[in-house]
Amino acid sequence: MAISIAIIGSGPAGFYAADAIQKSIENPIIDIIERLPTPYGLIRGGVAPDHQTTKKVAKKFEKTALAGDIRYFGNVEVGRDLTLDELREIYDVVILAIGAPADRKLTIPGSDKVGVHGSAAFVGWYNGHPDFVELEPDLKINAAMVIGNGNVALDVARLLVRSKSGRAKTDLPLYARDAMDASPIKDVYVLGRRGPQDAKFTNVELREMLDLSECVPVVDPADLSDEMPADMDDRDRRLAEKNLETLRAFSGIDPSGKPKRAHFVFYAQPVEILGGTHVEGIRIERTKVENGRAIGTGVTRDIPCGMVIAAIGYRADPIPGLPYDEALGIIPNDRGRIEQGLYAVGWIKRGPSGVISSSRPDGIEVAEHIAADFAAGGTRPGRDRLAELLAERGVRVVHFEDWQRLEKTEIDRASGPQPRHKFTDVADMIDHLEGRK
Repeated sequence: MAISIAIIGSGPAGFYAADAIQKSIENPIIDIIERLPTPYGLIRGGVAPDHQTTKKVAKKFEKTALAGDIRYFGNVEVGRDLTLDELREIYDVVILAIGAPADRKLTIPGSDKVGVHGSAAFVGWYNGHPDFVELEPDLKINAAMVIGNGNVALDVARLLVRSKSGRAKTDLPLYARDAMDASPIKDVYVLGRRGPQDAKFTNVELREMLDLSECVPVVDPADLSDEMPADMDDRDRRLAEKNLETLRAFSGIDPSGKPKRAHFVFYAQPVEILGGTHVEGIRIERTKVENGRAIGTGVTRDIPCGMVIAAIGYRADPIPGLPYDEALGIIPNDRGRIEQGLYAVGWIKRGPSGVISSSRPDGIEVAEHIAADFAAGGTRPGRDRLAELLAERGVRVVHFEDWQRLEKTEIDRASGPQPRHKFTDVADMIDHLEGRK
């Protein structure tokens, strides 16, 4: 009997797993279960709206969704519409591909002030994720501080200082585009506790800051030492050297040449967010790196700003009934196997790191586990029983053909150079599919 497989989560990790299983296991029955009506996870809700080329990987996932015996069950939430235990009872295999959607919290004095946001929430807001459309950050500010030295920090900073014409070519939802276009913001700071050698920017993204029509990247040349950490491997050294070369190019630009500035501040850590109920500034402390650790020097300065965005990492939430590694923010596993019949891929497996394709090996690894653990085939009903349960509970399942209708509408109603005009509300999506809107 064919192996019945449920994948919880329709982001890159889930689709890579489905693709690997289909290619290596004979006639699997695969159901991808997603709590939102819309598939693709971070491709839709995390990748920057001005990175439309990156988003094209969704076409590959579409081919997977339409291939073989794979079905998409959108608008189905595990924990609300059915339990993990129920899924495990009716499927031979359950794969967790739920990512690490929660922000790592900023825990300094003043971090509870109005105007402090985690990057997951802020990125979700400007990507039209239904969970974050009501965030409504106040962008009537002159300056913003982004804490973090990864690509997410770059994405946030870049979008805040882009020109109106640059944003018009994105799939920013109109509420976010209008708020950014109306913002008087002139200065964005990108703060890193260590030096540029330790920054996690990819060089392609860093160099994008040179192409902005209204913004000048600014960096203190005194922070651009050639010295590399002693334990850095050759690959990381090459990447760091490229970033240093780009940052040196930044340091030679006249900061008054354009109306906006993106300041790269290294060797600095936040110690307090200043103001009354709202953010009015941030106090940062100069650091130095000793024995691989960034430590404070006691030298501080205050930077006025009206918003602080903490891009300091993500974590997975605990899942009732399963072990949880609090330090790493993951479900403990052995190369993706939690136990026979239950597996993990992507960030829930290994933590929030890497690029989109970093989850591809996870899918291959889990396919190998399933082939070994179910060499005799499957025994459980899977899809038919799932459909019965959801029908009994009145769940309006969004299948892949429904998503294709939603996507066609998004593209058809876009105006000008906008690639799509997104649905951002689940009820609106269901109403559209039911012909009520």
